[in-house]
Amino acid sequence: MTASSPVDVALIGGGIMSATLASLIKQLQPDWTIEIFERLGDVAEESSNPWNNAGTGHAALCELNYMPEGKDGSLDPAKAISINEQFQLSRQFWSSLVARGILRDPSTFINATPHMTFVQGEKNVTYLRERYNVLKQQPLFSDMEYSEDSRVIHKWAPLLMKKRLKGEPFAATRVASGTDVDFGALTHQLIDATTDAGATLRLNTEVRALKKQKDGTWLIRHRKLVGKTPGETHARFVFVGAGGWALKLLQKSGIPEIKGYGVFPISGQFLRTDNPKIVAEHQAKVYSQAAVGAPPMSVPHLDARVVDGDTSLLFGPYAGFSPKFLKNGSILDIVTQVRPSNLLPMLAVAKDNPSLITYLVGELLASKSKKFRSLQDFMPTAKPEDWYLITAGQRAQVMKKDAEKGGVLQFGTEVIAAEDGTIAGLLGASPGASTAVPIMLDVLKRCFPQEFSRWEPQISSLIPSYGTMLNQNPAQAQAVLSKTADALAISR
Repeated sequence: MTASSPVDVALIGGGIMSATLASLIKQLQPDWTIEIFERLGDVAEESSNPWNNAGTGHAALCELNYMPEGKDGSLDPAKAISINEQFQLSRQFWSSLVARGILRDPSTFINATPHMTFVQGEKNVTYLRERYNVLKQQPLFSDMEYSEDSRVIHKWAPLLMKKRLKGEPFAATRVASGTDVDFGALTHQLIDATTDAGATLRLNTEVRALKKQKDGTWLIRHRKLVGKTPGETHARFVFVGAGGWALKLLQKSGIPEIKGYGVFPISGQFLRTDNPKIVAEHQAKVYSQAAVGAPPMSVPHLDARVVDGDTSLLFGPYAGFSPKFLKNGSILDIVTQVRPSNLLPMLAVAKDNPSLITYLVGELLASKSKKFRSLQDFMPTAKPEDWYLITAGQRAQVMKKDAEKGGVLQFGTEVIAAEDGTIAGLLGASPGASTAVPIMLDVLKRCFPQEFSRWEPQISSLIPSYGTMLNQNPAQAQAVLSKTADALAISR
């Protein structure tokens, strides 16, 4: 590609975000040229890899951190509803792509897996009961079940109740229509379809620099990791979906919008079992509450995972610290991000989050036996010989300026876009992958405002509820949930 003929869209990073954006563009503007850059030898090798994430299909059905208790004891469902609304947009988009033959058999990337929450102790039981009472009134959560009966919970998830002490207060909620999503398989299928439609995929290619040109395009300097061959690509629009490295690349671009941002990397491990006898007894994703001081992404959960047709169980995560922004990143990442504009916000975050630091140190020092005891709190019958540790992906949490505190640590995702709309990137982690479709629609709306109005009819054909709130229309909510469940061959 020469400087005189820039590509329309350059995507940096071969994960679910770039794959989703590429797929949307190919549906909305099929004549645009697309080039995708990935440092590694294949796509979906970082956080989109199924063994680097919990693959919950985040819909706020079981994740308590989306509905924290207020200081006055009240419970506000607004965030949980918002997350669920966003996931429904993803479900509709995937359903449309299945219908169009772009995605293969739905069972290759999504499977019905009930979502549960399990808590212990009187205080937590009271909270979960109130959460259930609030959410049960919402159309998107109307099929939620609640029980404090050991016999019922045993029926839902036997491994939670076997050999549990009598007299211990506990409670659980269950949503049978939850899902398990293999975002690695989904990423591969989306990118395969995009390259089949004419996009170029450059593997083993690291982007080294981004520079705005006088004609408004971006010069992307890259280098092959095998042979170190340099190259250049010009692009009219650049999206940086490179996980933790998105910060580094956006800093190199020089856009003022990235000033004041930093990221705090958190690593993790899971205990995993492939023992078919154990796996057969736990067909659910069960979340509990995070430890005091722990980040929301460290909420303990015992998850059924379906990868390449085989089911395993994961328990964790056990959080830790690594200076790398990616699992395959550099140990200098945390240092090289520092700029005059983000130093004070980063120091403010360190000052205001001592409990997080204490928690991470405790996790790093935890022995194997202590880690296993936390699994036994969930599953009293767990035996060490059936489980082994795997290393999960890196999560780069957003740090940014705050008028009151100087800097805050944000557990979520945030789109950073230049004022002229020629470059955008994504920072942050959960619930990222599950809400990739609405996030990428936001990127398109912000960066292509003129084209977006022309695209809206096509978007509505792909995502019928786009622009509306399902939770405010019970009949529409039930219709959309049923239609996507049928299209994706999952329960409703």
